[in-house]
Amino acid sequence: MMDILKKLANPASSDSLATRTRQKNFNIFKDLFSRLSKPLKILDIGGTQEYWEKMNFSREEDVEITLLNIYNSEVNYPNFKSIAGDARDLTAFKDKEFDIVFSHSVIEHVGGLKDQHRMADEIKRVGKRYFIQTPNLYFPMEPHFLFPMFQFFPLWLKIWLISHYDLGWYVKTPEKEKALEIVKSIRLLCKKELYELFPGAIIYREKFLGLTKSFIVYDGWNNI
Repeated sequence: MMDILKKLANPASSDSLATRTRQKNFNIFKDLFSRLSKPLKILDIGGTQEYWEKMNFSREEDVEITLLNIYNSEVNYPNFKSIAGDARDLTAFKDKEFDIVFSHSVIEHVGGLKDQHRMADEIKRVGKRYFIQTPNLYFPMEPHFLFPMFQFFPLWLKIWLISHYDLGWYVKTPEKEKALEIVKSIRLLCKKELYELFPGAIIYREKFLGLTKSFIVYDGWNNI
């Protein structure tokens, strides 16, 4: 069963549910993007060159894309550059330095709610507009461990499961401290919290089988 779930959720596979969903979400971004005048500067927090390649956007003219991650990554296009940094502290950039701040499934990984507020504040500071995607806390299938309702289990049970089984994208981790570190590395968000992080933003609900699987949060696109 886990193998089937991983195939469905694998963004590296061209025909997986995850890839189709990402393409659908990116189409929303492209529609918003098409209203803007070039040249444009995009900051992608936690992104990869491969993602933009898969979205057929890597060779977009007059668009400069800066990838920000914990570590530098190799880039092969003249309009891409990669830097190492912290999503919670973007002091290397000036206010409104980027036309767009883009981030896909990152804000749930930066720490607790205080850390998520710091990331959100920095996104709003350095970007004229933003487009942020994140999984829904209340979707029944936890997207990282691919285990139903895992996000609502008590801490001890999460650690026990991770210590005894391969779950989703994580291999069995017998060391309790490492298992705890994995558990604490993910904090899913609900719609109410996203409104608190991004006041006034539009929140689009991505649906799967009638349930909200993830959210897309965007704002500033009327400031053209």
